[in-house]
Amino acid sequence: MKKARSALAEAHERALNTKHIVFAEGSWKQVLAKAKKENKLIFLDAYTTWCRPCIMMAKNVFTLNPVAEYYNTNFINVTMDMEKGDGPALVKKYKIRAYPDFLWIDGDGNVVHRDGGYKEADVFITTGKEANSKKKKS
Repeated sequence: MKKARSALAEAHERALNTKHIVFAEGSWKQVLAKAKKENKLIFLDAYTTWCRPCIMMAKNVFTLNPVAEYYNTNFINVTMDMEKGDGPALVKKYKIRAYPDFLWIDGDGNVVHRDGGYKEADVFITTGKEANSKKKKS
């Protein structure tokens, strides 16, 4: 019975979440230019389609209101399949070796913070705050 209540409470909480991280579209070059213009870091969600923790982050964390509010306000968010498009070049450039890999990158393309693996929402927000505190003020 306790498990059923917990599952019901979790389902109710998810139903209340109406926001999600908004991911920018465009080429990597365009994203860098936007970050520089807006003086924001890029949050790069480096994923692959076969990565289970990547799928769980997209489903369970990126869709929570507190996460969406913090990330949408503070970063230019990008999610990218590392096996398609600009992905393979970024894997090489940023030495991405495991998924999910989360990189916070300035408008000049420099990594200012990096983390990876599945994170609960509170830890993910804290990690974003740590990354933002490392941003050079311009």
